[in-house]
Amino acid sequence: MDVGTWLRDLGLAQYEQEFRANDIDAEVLADLTAEDLIALGITSVGHRRRLFAAIAALRDGAGSAPARSSQAFAAVDVTTLAAPDAERRQLTVMFVDLVDSTALASRLDPEEVSDLLRAYQSAVAAAIARYEGHIAKYMGDGVLAYFGYPRAHEDEAERAVRAGLAAVEAIHSLKPKYDLSLEVRVGIATGGVVVGELIGAGEAQERSVVGQTPNLAARLQSLAEPNSVVISRNTRRLVGGLFDLADLGSQHIKGFAQPVRAWRVIGESQAESRFEALHPAALTPLVGREEELALLQRRWDETRDDEGQVVLLSGEPGIGKSRLTRALQQRSDESTYTRIIHFCSPYHVHSALHPIIDHLQRAARFDRDDNDERKLAKLEELLALSTQNVTEVMPIFAALLSIPSGGRYPQLQLAPEELMSKTLDALADQVEGLARRRPVLELFEDVHWIDPTSFELLERLIERVRSLPVLLVITFRPEFKHSWSGHPHVTSLTLNRLSRKSGCAMIDRLTAGKTLPTEVLQQVVAKTDGVPLFIEELTKNVLESGLLREESGSYVLAGPLPPLAIPATLQDSLTARLDRLMPVKEVAQIGAAIGREFSYELLALVTPLRENELHGALARLEESQLVYRRGTPPQAIFAFKHALVQEAAYESLLRSKRQQIHAALAQAIEEHFPEKGTAQPEVLAHHYSEAGLAEKAVGYWLKAGQQAAELSANAEAIGHLMNGLEALKSIPETRRRDELELDVQTALGMPLMATKGYGAPETGAAHARAQELCERLGRSQQQHFPILYGQWAYRAAGGEWSKGRQLAEDFLGRAELHADRAMKLVGHRILGFSLAHIGDLLAGREQIEQALALYDPGQHRSLAFRFGQDQRAAGLAILSMILWLSGFPERASETMDRATKALEELNHFNSRGYVLAWGAATLAHLRRDAAAVRLHADAVTSLSEEHGLRLWLAHGKIFRGWASGAQGSPSESVPQILEGMAECRAARHRMRAPYHLSLFAETLHRSGKTDEALRALAEAVMLVAETEERWCEAELHRLTGEMLLSLTTPNASKAEACYRSAIAVAQAQGAKMLELRAAASLARLWRDHGKCAEAYELLAPVYGWFSEGLGTSDLNEARLLLATVADENPSA
Repeated sequence: MDVGTWLRDLGLAQYEQEFRANDIDAEVLADLTAEDLIALGITSVGHRRRLFAAIAALRDGAGSAPARSSQAFAAVDVTTLAAPDAERRQLTVMFVDLVDSTALASRLDPEEVSDLLRAYQSAVAAAIARYEGHIAKYMGDGVLAYFGYPRAHEDEAERAVRAGLAAVEAIHSLKPKYDLSLEVRVGIATGGVVVGELIGAGEAQERSVVGQTPNLAARLQSLAEPNSVVISRNTRRLVGGLFDLADLGSQHIKGFAQPVRAWRVIGESQAESRFEALHPAALTPLVGREEELALLQRRWDETRDDEGQVVLLSGEPGIGKSRLTRALQQRSDESTYTRIIHFCSPYHVHSALHPIIDHLQRAARFDRDDNDERKLAKLEELLALSTQNVTEVMPIFAALLSIPSGGRYPQLQLAPEELMSKTLDALADQVEGLARRRPVLELFEDVHWIDPTSFELLERLIERVRSLPVLLVITFRPEFKHSWSGHPHVTSLTLNRLSRKSGCAMIDRLTAGKTLPTEVLQQVVAKTDGVPLFIEELTKNVLESGLLREESGSYVLAGPLPPLAIPATLQDSLTARLDRLMPVKEVAQIGAAIGREFSYELLALVTPLRENELHGALARLEESQLVYRRGTPPQAIFAFKHALVQEAAYESLLRSKRQQIHAALAQAIEEHFPEKGTAQPEVLAHHYSEAGLAEKAVGYWLKAGQQAAELSANAEAIGHLMNGLEALKSIPETRRRDELELDVQTALGMPLMATKGYGAPETGAAHARAQELCERLGRSQQQHFPILYGQWAYRAAGGEWSKGRQLAEDFLGRAELHADRAMKLVGHRILGFSLAHIGDLLAGREQIEQALALYDPGQHRSLAFRFGQDQRAAGLAILSMILWLSGFPERASETMDRATKALEELNHFNSRGYVLAWGAATLAHLRRDAAAVRLHADAVTSLSEEHGLRLWLAHGKIFRGWASGAQGSPSESVPQILEGMAECRAARHRMRAPYHLSLFAETLHRSGKTDEALRALAEAVMLVAETEERWCEAELHRLTGEMLLSLTTPNASKAEACYRSAIAVAQAQGAKMLELRAAASLARLWRDHGKCAEAYELLAPVYGWFSEGLGTSDLNEARLLLATVADENPSA
């Protein structure tokens, strides 16, 4: 029995090609299942019922007659006939309409019209079936077809366009039969839809498609001229340069708010290959393939000594096989070798020698307008390059290319088998003839799509090239089977994925050296898994998405970063991989909902499959190489080979189905794996969020954020807590909701401080919102303390020291009122910090010392996670600065050592940054130790870059810039300091801004830019008056005096006034070290003006006060200066 005849008798001829392509004969028919029919693309329930009834009749021995009995259908389990659930997917929709059918109907008899419509529909159906599209509906004189459902291919847009052109040609061929001017219009559009929901009843049942794409295809059809194909923007992007197109511009289309751009398809382009057609722009420079390219080059070099080589180049789709062969070609001078390229096609797997014919037509430079004579002349010219006996071989090649010779050559009187044998010999001889002239590089691309006859030729060539100067490169995907590897002249080369480093380098090339934001780069690298095509398409998608804007030679985010979407150019390919597993696709979708990795145990709890069915489904997924397995069930862990495949599987689920799966997963984890909920609460939080169970989600996001903060994983903590705030948006306004938000906002403050800065708007907003909620709910003082601390830090960071001091006093007062030792400790520390910065060093020191006296490591180490830094380490760091300023340099160093030692007992990165920047680097600078400043600056910069500590990174840059200038590289130092100060301003961090300006001024002065340095110092003095941050005020005045004296025209009187101001401020603050510096500067000025007695009387008592640190640079300089003025002052 012939299957095609059987299908035609059933009225289902449109499925004939699909049945033949899948080798379904009469013997196989009886074993077909519902899943098989769905996999074949038969989604119409009515068609499947008709097929199953006929198959049942075959089993009963009823032959090929279509069975109609209800008993035959009743024998089939109706539940097995259900098509897949509705799902989201990218679809290319084609709408074909017969032009002026109403007029035709008025001129013909109704029976003739019916016959004509059947012929028209059959012709269109054949064109669609040829490219494996799916006819969704016949609508009178219209035909609606889907490409990409129920089974996707990697090139649906191309298939649809080819089918559209084929439909136009097919209708044209009907004209002679009906003696009528038959014409069609074709519209094609691509976009996201929801497809697959059953609507209607009985024979009228169909699968609906929801979305704008079908409507757009129909509207585009109405724009088309008769016998033409019009495509949408998305379709045009997907087909690249495969077709010649005419731009129709933007069209106003009913039902669409914005104009829609459209293109008319002229015909297939003359691009040499699919690769060139789909990559019309300049190729991305080859990255990470140096070793593979070198191997190809060695084999190519060996061929020049008549040692033919074959390279089997294999790798998954998008891995870069074609790109690598192009790189080899680019390395060679085209005038020194002959290039032959054969491209196998998924549309011609049953077309004998199609890759060879296609190459010959290109090599001979056939044009569309060439007549037979012109083609024969060009073919003769081509063959003359490889043989002197052109006349003998021309009949064979003309027959191969279907060019009538008109008696120009002797007729071939050969049986088909003999003709094919001679043809293969002639083709192999042609390659040998070309190789006798100069080396040949012959490429067979995409051999997994090769037709059987071309395969036979290829096997002959592999043997023939052994003794010829020919390099034969054969590319294919891993699923292709062959037996060529055993030959001594054959080399196998498998392309693996790119390393992370190479992937980043490729991204850098694609962005023309403009850096991407770190979080964007991380997403691109994570999602693309080292597959070059994925990297290229996702990077281009990001650059074109509007998510980024250019700024100073880099890209920055234009707004919040959403998860990066799968590029339209990859959608079909990824969906096709999943659709090839149609019977087990749901298992892949559930696995995708779990994550990139999923365990057998969890999957088994939520899938409806029995154990043996689940084992079989997972085995199928493994065989397809979509997932990898570690271990054996029930302990097995499965992982998707590609992140984008996982995402495609997940995105295909409808939102309602996703919610059901996530709810089941969350419940299963809570009930069966409670330890996972404890160790990884973010997993449960994610599932509850996606399930739409917001309140439970918020609770787990809070736990996840708190756990991450305790590990100093601040970026992760912020991410979890922001997810919690997002989930809160779907909870109605109630007291319970406010309580949840208060907990989240309170937890959010500390990691924001660490990463964004104490004065960042985000930090302030979190604390302000928490305070508002705390007051609204009347929560306890214990809840108030972290919020009050956050408000203090926000005010202090913003340079509002008066308000900051009040908040610190309020904090301490509340702590004392409640006799809370831990909070008293924090209160004393922040009050001491505030007092020290406004210049009350003695009071500040007393408060810090009280705080340190209260500190108990066993009880108070955890405060670091509630208040941003360890209270002991932070207190000691600030105390070291106070002690140095107060004139105790040795005790300052000892205290700094204690602070550093305290860090060794902690794993808290923000505390480390705090101590390095505000403790160690600051003290080293005050001591004028440039090498130590550089050491600490490098340490805090490295720490901050690794852990995203934005504030400390800015401070590290400022200190590093100062150290560079002090060590003799002023040109490098100024930009670094400017960058650091700019980052502080961007984070609304004004704390220590006057101090930073003093470092900047010193560096400018070293660069010979004294006028600019004086302006920086003037700005710093103004900031002191504005913010009341006075601890470095004396040094600002002193430095101003120093620089006034270094001008081309020194201003001694103004310098003296500055020194006097510095001394007065230092004395008022008890800053003995700054008083010593200012007194030494003034004494030096007086000495230079002959006032040695006054200089001695000024400096001697200040120097005499010191009882430690006599070997430090400041005291050494003072002692030498005293000796100098004493020698010149006999009364001293």
